[in-house]
Amino acid sequence: MRIRDILRRKGDAVATVRPEATVRELLAVLAEHNIGAAVVSSDGASIAGIVSERDVVRRLHEHGAALLDRPVSEIMTAEVRSCGPGDQVDDLRRAMTEHRFRHVPVVEDGRLVGIVSIGDVVKSAIDELESEREHLVDYIQRAP
Repeated sequence: MRIRDILRRKGDAVATVRPEATVRELLAVLAEHNIGAAVVSSDGASIAGIVSERDVVRRLHEHGAALLDRPVSEIMTAEVRSCGPGDQVDDLRRAMTEHRFRHVPVVEDGRLVGIVSIGDVVKSAIDELESEREHLVDYIQRAP
């Protein structure tokens, strides 16, 4: 299975925030879309970074409520791992597990075209296993 298969099912919408947006604005975007991370982008196509709920919580602990009025660029992860639509889901699952990241922007021809979460990757694995199980049950039931 490829990343494009996941995007075909879930869609290619990506919530983005501008680097100069406040952490308070970021939280509004995360709540509005019911998501755990947003891509930081000045134009909606390039990637400046990624920022998650965990980033906010960790920095709130350090800096207190004043953090809410600071720019997202101060708390984002600037070195973002990305993947392409043609990449194998199994390879991405291994990388996400090994390097402990949960959200991966999907990039094609230098442009942001989607985002995949660990939940999407796990769901695809479960769907694949369920499909295999159904085929095996069907095969066994048709056997003489």
